[in-house]
Order: sequence, then structure tokens, then C-alpha cells
Amino acid sequence: MTQRTWRTALVGVATSLGTCLLLVAGGSTAQAEVSTRVTGTSTIATGLTSPWGLAFLPDGTALVSERDTALVKRIRPGAAKAVRTVGRIPGVTPYGEGGLLGIAVPPGPQPRWVYAYFTTEADNRIVRFAWNGTRLGRSQVVLAGIPRGMFHNGGRLVFGSDGMLYASTGDTTNSALSQDLGSLGGKVLRMTPTGKRPRGNPFPDSLVWTFGHRNVQGLAFGPGGRLFATEFGQQTVDELNVLRPGRNYGWPIHEGASGDPGFVDPIAQWSPTSTASPSGVAIAGSSAYVATLAGQRLFRVPLTGAGARTPIAMRLGDLGRLRTVSRAPDGSLWLMTSNTDGRGQPRSQDDRILRLTLG
Repeated sequence: MTQRTWRTALVGVATSLGTCLLLVAGGSTAQAEVSTRVTGTSTIATGLTSPWGLAFLPDGTALVSERDTALVKRIRPGAAKAVRTVGRIPGVTPYGEGGLLGIAVPPGPQPRWVYAYFTTEADNRIVRFAWNGTRLGRSQVVLAGIPRGMFHNGGRLVFGSDGMLYASTGDTTNSALSQDLGSLGGKVLRMTPTGKRPRGNPFPDSLVWTFGHRNVQGLAFGPGGRLFATEFGQQTVDELNVLRPGRNYGWPIHEGASGDPGFVDPIAQWSPTSTASPSGVAIAGSSAYVATLAGQRLFRVPLTGAGARTPIAMRLGDLGRLRTVSRAPDGSLWLMTSNTDGRGQPRSQDDRILRLTLG
């Protein structure tokens, strides 16, 4: 598709969707230091190296990707050997914030594939691997050519109830990519399990679902099929957004809430960015739970009511950097630290996965 056609599509979508009802919020956030809704914690895995992605299997165990080792490990809480390696992803090139990032398992009682997002010498790409219930096998490239960089590689993968695969990508510090509909960088993408454009995507011949993103590292579905995303700001504001197909989330024109009707404002935000750097998000009940790296805290964001949501910092002890939080099939939250990633200060037994019981 030509650049002129893309520009026409962009203007048309912005016009047609401009009157849609949006879930908006604005302003800076107060962060109350209170403990709420977590009734118990336990450690279920230790000794991980730069863990990044986490995906649950139908039996309640989970697969974890390690960014710098390119290993995929299976976590079995309570087993004699709780952590076992089930494969090494070939072609991974750890590079700054890149490496083996997100991992996803398609819905169903007996998944045949495991999906991984990772950095190679040439690009970021999504590849699926045959899964026999024990080990990773042969591979198929789902999508190649996603921009790579030292920083801002995105990398989160999640399947929706529609059976489609959603992937977040970063702007690789080239902010112009985020507003360029001809680029896969700075976007959230929606594709079939084989990497094709599905029906319902907002732009012709495109996998782009939303655009105007700087670096989304958290994706999670919530009530009503709403897709939530966490996004790193540059220096001023980090964001929690609800994604609307075809909409523009502002980067690099705006950071945080702007009130500009041409862009979608976040439903919650953190300022300055040193208080958060949100990497993972999970939805449980009427709250979003956000794992933060620089902030080194888990935040709960109430999703009920109107207007701006106020993130609430939860007191869980000195865990350090937090990369990922996911809701387990039993309703608990699994929280993964990120202190061996070259930026943190490892604690004893790091990196770890903790299980949080919600009341």
C-alpha cells in the first residue's frame, strides 16, 4: 500500500472513530502506600535468569522465557523439581533490551504450538514451536521484520477470546515509526495464529490494531473483552491504556493525557516515570495489577467508576524490579522479578516467581 493510501486510511479512521465513546482519564496520580486485596504470598520458583514472558498451560503449570539465555522453562509449583528446561530458542540475539521476550500459548485443552517473540541479528520476530506436552519442537515463522533496537522492542504476546494473537512492538527509539502505519514499530498488532490479517482489523492489508505507542510491554484482556496495555513514557508519564481498534495513542505527539480528541488518553498514569516503568499487567476482578521496573512495586488500579484511576502501590516487601504479573487459572497472581537483567540488584534466590493469593 502506498504512503498516500496509508495517509488517507489514517485520516478516514480518525474521522470515523472520533465520535466513539472513549474510556478516558487524565491528570497526575497520587500513589497511596497501602496494602490491599492480597491475602497471602509464596515463592514457587527461584534461580531464574532474566525471566521475561510467562504463559499458562491448561494443567495450571506455566512456561517462562528467559531473555538472555534463550531458554524456555516449565514451572510446576510444589513439584520436587519445580523448574525444568523444555527448550532453547534458536536464533535469539540478546541485544540491550532485546532477546527472548514474550511467550504465549493458544487457548484450548491440548495446545499444539507455543509462540515466542524474540530478537535476531536482523529483526524482532514471532515464531511458533510445536509442543508435544513435554518439549518444544520444530518451528514456523509467524511474523518477521518487526524493527529491532538496543531499546524499546515491545515483545508481549497474548491470545484473545477471538482466537487471534496480539503482539506489542516498540519504536526502537525511532519515534517516527509510531505514527507510520507502514511500519510495524510502535504498534499493537492483531493477527491469525499463522500471521495473516484477520477480519475486523481497522486498516486495509495491515496487522496494525492500534498505533502511536512508544514501548508497550504489558497486554492483558479484561471484562467485556477489553484489551489493556501498559506503556513506558519517556521522562514524564507512564500509562495504562484501554486499546480501541484503529486509534492513535499519541506518541510522540503527546505523552500521557492530552485531552486532544484525535488521541486516546490513558485511564491511569504515573508521573514521573521513575515511580513506575510499567512492564506487566494482569486483570483480576475489577482491578488491573501492574508490575513496575523502576518503581519496584506492584500497583493495583481500580477499573470501576469514571474519570482518572489512581494507582495504589501495594506493600509486598523488597522484591526489586518487577517484570511480569499474570493471572493464573486458579485466580491467583504470579509475579516475576527482574533483578538479573543487568539493571537490577539481585536478591537471594533471584530471579523469582511469587504466587499472590487475592482476597
